[in-house]
Amino acid sequence: MSRVGKAPISLPANVQINVSKGNLVTVKGPKGELHQQVDNDISIEIEDGVLHVKRPTDQKRHRSLHGLYRALINNMVQGVSEGYVKQLELVGVGYRATSSGQLLELTLGFSHPIFFYLPQEVKVAASQEKGKNPIIRLESSDKQLLGQVAAKIRAMRKPEPYKGKGVKYTDEILRRKAGKSAAKK
Repeated sequence: MSRVGKAPISLPANVQINVSKGNLVTVKGPKGELHQQVDNDISIEIEDGVLHVKRPTDQKRHRSLHGLYRALINNMVQGVSEGYVKQLELVGVGYRATSSGQLLELTLGFSHPIFFYLPQEVKVAASQEKGKNPIIRLESSDKQLLGQVAAKIRAMRKPEPYKGKGVKYTDEILRRKAGKSAAKK
């Protein structure tokens, strides 16, 4: 058995889950509603507030799908009940971020500001405290979409290895290089 796939998913009281024909899983909760199409070979059983993902055989394909769909459904349950948060930090002189609605305006050392429109499912907040780097806070119930949006923002100015300037995740640890002056010694 797959270690990930055989783990049961406990459903919180405020989350409803529905499996329709064609194995379309719909999860509703206080933070929103998410859908996931599940392979027809994988079966989903709900008993007493606990969800189990089952596979028909021990084929390699079934084993891999078993763990995959269990993880995706678990992320959906956690997303609609608690939600996900990613924070990005802008490191660099003059780097700024402002948000208004779904529009994020970034000043990242280029000759022009960058305007980034976010999907409706993602909430954004930009904050700047005096003496600290600007922080962009992204919230969503969809883990995959949140990660994709955060990666696109980070890709606009990746952190460089010498001074660490750029857009980085707040929990990211950068590998720093010494530079030319270290080679002369």
